[in-house]
Amino acid sequence: MTMQLTGRITPESLMTLEAYARWRKQHKAEVMAHRQLRSVALGDHVNVQFESELTMRYQIQEMLRIEKIFEEEGIRQEIDVYAPMVPDGGNWKATMLIEYPDVNERRRELARLIGVAERMFVEVEGHPRVYAIADEDLERENEEKTSAVHFLRFELSAPMRDAVKAGAAVKVGCDHTNYPAHVAVGAETLASLAGDLK
Repeated sequence: MTMQLTGRITPESLMTLEAYARWRKQHKAEVMAHRQLRSVALGDHVNVQFESELTMRYQIQEMLRIEKIFEEEGIRQEIDVYAPMVPDGGNWKATMLIEYPDVNERRRELARLIGVAERMFVEVEGHPRVYAIADEDLERENEEKTSAVHFLRFELSAPMRDAVKAGAAVKVGCDHTNYPAHVAVGAETLASLAGDLK
């Protein structure tokens, strides 16, 4: 039994709870390695997890397993939540995690980082920065603080996609006043991300 990557997550393409329980025992480490490969640390407190069909299928199957969901309506609800996070060939989609272990520091920093998700960018060598389209699913910020989790979409033009596939360097960064940072994406991670692009 394998996790089928079909390009589109449908109820029919998911495993039953029993089949997934067996599959998970054998393959969880591989999925974790894939997630780690697609994870970019930006400074000490921001982690950008680039999602893929595999990471989202795994997320859906995990939610179905934990909640013991096996009826079609419940399965569709989980797909509706997570399927939009699968890149569609013209973009990268990512979960942004703001991580401060100390609760007081976290509260203070989340107040200082309002607007941070929209200041996240990717920059393909030789091309202008592409800023994130953030939190299309729901509002994750108010006047007092931002959320510790954001969903980001980076839309790449055809010349940018071609450049990435041809081996151009890519940076991930943030130019928010209170969190200026950027980092070059490592070669193995970039090879995995290039695979998302058509």
